[in-house]
Amino acid sequence: MRPFPRDNFLPFSLPVIEDDDIQGVADVLKSGWITTGPKTAEFEKAFADFCGCPHACALTSATAGMHVLLKALNIGEGCEVITPSMTWVSTANLIALSGAKPVFADIDRSTLMITPETIAPVISEKTRLVIPVHFAGAPYDVDAISALLQERNILMIEDAAHAVGTYYKERKVGQSGTAIFSFHPIKNMTTGEGGMVCTDDGDLIDQVRRLKFHGLAKDAWQRYTKKGSVGPLEVLEPGFKYNFTDIQSALGLSQLKKLDRFNARRKDLALYYDELLKNVPEITPIGRPIYPHRHTHHLYIVLLDIDKVPVTRDIFLDLLKQYQIGTGVHFRAAHLQHYYREVCGYRRGLLPETEWVSDRLFSLPLFPSMTENDVNDVVQALQAAIVSARKEK
Repeated sequence: MRPFPRDNFLPFSLPVIEDDDIQGVADVLKSGWITTGPKTAEFEKAFADFCGCPHACALTSATAGMHVLLKALNIGEGCEVITPSMTWVSTANLIALSGAKPVFADIDRSTLMITPETIAPVISEKTRLVIPVHFAGAPYDVDAISALLQERNILMIEDAAHAVGTYYKERKVGQSGTAIFSFHPIKNMTTGEGGMVCTDDGDLIDQVRRLKFHGLAKDAWQRYTKKGSVGPLEVLEPGFKYNFTDIQSALGLSQLKKLDRFNARRKDLALYYDELLKNVPEITPIGRPIYPHRHTHHLYIVLLDIDKVPVTRDIFLDLLKQYQIGTGVHFRAAHLQHYYREVCGYRRGLLPETEWVSDRLFSLPLFPSMTENDVNDVVQALQAAIVSARKEK
């Protein structure tokens, strides 16, 4: 019989860093070239091959990727961009910072993703772009949303921060169109921080590459190495400083080789959660899409039945912490954040499904180095927290 509660804290996410990851980074540190260079080029090619897409450009974060794409697509004053409120706030922030207006579409309560039915009512003559989100490792309905937007000549960027290795029908997310991935430490693979833009648009990727490094036609590797070209630097357009490093790329290359193993382990743990939570009626896992797909289980998100458990979600998460279980909230509705309420005028009631979910959801621990005993501890803590919540009431 295992002791309860456990002696050590179980975080909701933990990166898996193995000896080959460390060795790859050490080799770059010893090489004398640690910024953008040959390893970055190798990582970009390896990731493009993994997704099956023609072009990939690594940047300092997925947020940086979104920034340069909005700039490259001339999204700004007078434009409206549709995106879910059920996502991390960086997307709405960048839309607002571009001068455009973020317009929030409601979600399907089961999968937590926007759909053609929720997008269509908020399209206007000012809508230039839609940014749907692949959520928690599941893909949104790409074909259905694409068909709606193509009819209206509206652009689409896929937010694939949760979807490295995810399949929609028979194709990988990122294989076609334009998608942005994240390599933050909580993601299914990590480079410490970082992101990747994948696209089948050659002109677009050229502009992304310029914008991520000051608007220059050449990066440092192309200028300062023996094979680099000599000549004056040319700024083709004002750009930013979002270039990836060879240190990050070395980690990315070794992590990418193990991604399928990581994702398979996540699937096993998610299925075990599914089985155990059948006995906890107060906790309901979110649904999975009914169309063909391959889930990568980036997050294991559940909903707390606040009618059966007489405390708020946030109080319930504090109770879980007392039992040594960490959790995350993915996400609090973006349109109800202070800036979007007080400056943009968004109010509760605008997105009823998003708001209902936002009040109840949280993420349970899920990462490849977890054991089945860890999952047992989480479910036992959920049951104990439910009992404690009822006693507090």
